[in-house]
Amino acid sequence: QLQLVESGGGLVQPGGSLRLSCAASGFTLDYYAIGWFRQAPGKEREGVSCITSRGGNTNYADSVKGRFTISRDNAKNTVYLQMNSLKPEDTAVYYCAADRSFAPWCRLLSSYFGSWGQGTQVTVSS
Repeated sequence: QLQLVESGGGLVQPGGSLRLSCAASGFTLDYYAIGWFRQAPGKEREGVSCITSRGGNTNYADSVKGRFTISRDNAKNTVYLQMNSLKPEDTAVYYCAADRSFAPWCRLLSSYFGSWGQGTQVTVSS
């Protein structure tokens, strides 16, 4: 059974860093584009970043460009989201999601992604 598990969330001060991991089980990530999304209390879920199945292309929301970096290690069946220079407005539950696709692009639209993890809380506060 296809399963995604996020980890690495926590409480961090503004300006700090966290690295989120999205580990897959029950399937190989080689065939999937992976996206990171987040949802803050009272707000809609928004796309943060995505990476194509071969890792050749990435996409970032304007709000995180230059601060977040997505990467993947298919040998470990894991995708990472390195988050630097964190701001209080980055506080949210972060989800990873998988889209079975070999397309050379990925889009930050949740409707493209069929499998989702349970999420990990990221809180940026002093």
